[in-house]
Amino acid sequence: MSASTHTPLSAARATIPRTLSAMMAREARVLRKSMVGTFVRVLVQPVMFVFVFAYVMPKIGSGVMAGDGTGATFSTILLPGLVGSSLIMQAMQAVTYPLMMELNWQKSITDRALAPIPIGLLGVQKILAAALQGLIGGLLVFPAVLFIHAPGQEPEVHVANWPVLIVVLLAGSVLAAAGGLLLGTLMNPQKVQVMFALVLLPMTMLGCVYYPWSALEDIRWLQILSLANPMVYVSEGLRSALTPDLPHMPTWAFLLVILGGTALLTWAATRTFTKRVLT
Repeated sequence: MSASTHTPLSAARATIPRTLSAMMAREARVLRKSMVGTFVRVLVQPVMFVFVFAYVMPKIGSGVMAGDGTGATFSTILLPGLVGSSLIMQAMQAVTYPLMMELNWQKSITDRALAPIPIGLLGVQKILAAALQGLIGGLLVFPAVLFIHAPGQEPEVHVANWPVLIVVLLAGSVLAAAGGLLLGTLMNPQKVQVMFALVLLPMTMLGCVYYPWSALEDIRWLQILSLANPMVYVSEGLRSALTPDLPHMPTWAFLLVILGGTALLTWAATRTFTKRVLT
């Protein structure tokens, strides 16, 4: 009697990992088929930026230096920042725009909701799939920034702490994907352009991508306001791991925000996602 009572529950629990694995395998197949488009979308902007500031400007005698007394090349500052920004932008866009279509136009989210898993876990699956795309996007940018530069302008990069680097890459991807899921469930699709203008663009320009956070000390009010930007912590975390000789935030500070923000945004995003699917 007891065994028969628990059998359906055990079967349901065993079904969840298989269902999630099947969904992730589908995402991997879709990503593989669209790999060329992903390469182009991820690489164009950072490659052009690096080409101009690390190759063209030094060639014409207008090179940009760190300006903090370290004598570092601008490409050294750019590498962790552009990897972080590409990781975050790719992860957010990989879930926000498709989710808006699924919820508002295609209505295909209802088919996914019929899967034998809780709807909250369906949201987690979307976060993980987008995080994977974000991680790939960040890794694709790394060699481009590393090798595109004028003579004498090569970035000085060495991994000072592998565990910190891995945690920042993985948790930063999930953080961005969870934020993208939250935006996708809260925003009206007609306001996508507003989201880009008011959220994504300021996040990138003021996310310590092109300069260390410590460089803002002379603009104290902006330095404090920038602490609300999650990209700051990912950029500083990668700067700490990849270019440790440059000034960067303390390890405990960016790890606390990245890990805490990941947990908080994942919880909030799955709740709002569940409400949107059920309404």
